[in-house]
Amino acid sequence: MAVSIPTDSLYSALNSVKKLRTFMGDLFKVLSSGGVGCEKADKFLDSKFVEDVQDYINKINQAFRDLEQSTNNLSAPAGPFSLGNSALLSQESVPNKQALYKQLVKSFKWNDKVHEYSAMSLPLLSFNLLKRSHANSSPKRRRIQPNCHNVPPQVVDSAIAFVDRLFPNMTMSVTRPYTSNAVLQITLGRVFQGLISFKGLMIEWVMIKGLGEQLDLWTESRYKVFQKVTENTHAAMLHFYSPTIPDYAIRSFMTWLHSYQSLFSDPCKSCHNHLHNNMPPTWRDYRSLEPYHEECKH
Repeated sequence: MAVSIPTDSLYSALNSVKKLRTFMGDLFKVLSSGGVGCEKADKFLDSKFVEDVQDYINKINQAFRDLEQSTNNLSAPAGPFSLGNSALLSQESVPNKQALYKQLVKSFKWNDKVHEYSAMSLPLLSFNLLKRSHANSSPKRRRIQPNCHNVPPQVVDSAIAFVDRLFPNMTMSVTRPYTSNAVLQITLGRVFQGLISFKGLMIEWVMIKGLGEQLDLWTESRYKVFQKVTENTHAAMLHFYSPTIPDYAIRSFMTWLHSYQSLFSDPCKSCHNHLHNNMPPTWRDYRSLEPYHEECKH
């Protein structure tokens, strides 16, 4: 059976103990100094020293009376606290297992923190700020389900052809090795080549490699610079995602990707260097398309 403890009285008693220990420590500091620096010959008769000692003694007496009053409000438990199976740990005789109780206490504290943090996160996540959909819905209307992943192939080809006309120095070719979903192969000048996998009008995966490498969707480039560019394209793919205007999302992503045509020529806008840690500026700002090193973009 759980034992009910008056928490207010317990907190008051603990605060009284804290004050009592603080005043006792201050008193011992004053006594250890012995009134050093007094002008009289007998330093223990110095009025300032005596007043300080008397003041701390009065504070200790007051704290002790508060502690007695707080403890009188506490009721003794009716029986011993139930520790469950953890009480059997005290009977363990193996030395290397006697520390299990401390680990158990730490796990209980960690569990309490998890409950506390989850309770704090619930009202923040309830605002639904992490959704990538830009469609507004009212509680009286049924939410409109996005269907950008389920469109005819002709619509996808039309959107890609429009993007192809925007960037003459970026060659594009569409294949459909996996049923009706398109895979776009791109070559950006003499910088890199890549594959962009679509599911309808939604960009599903991007892989960037060097010009002399074999293209596939699952094997990373052997060059670190293109590995970092691929990682940044995945972040941009999520940033520009929009289920309500998917064709505009594709144009925005391809415009951002086209800014890598100066990957090895433009310096970083922050440090104004071409190389940092033997790497060119592999990050492009989503709005200004300016180049930055990974360490300089923050």
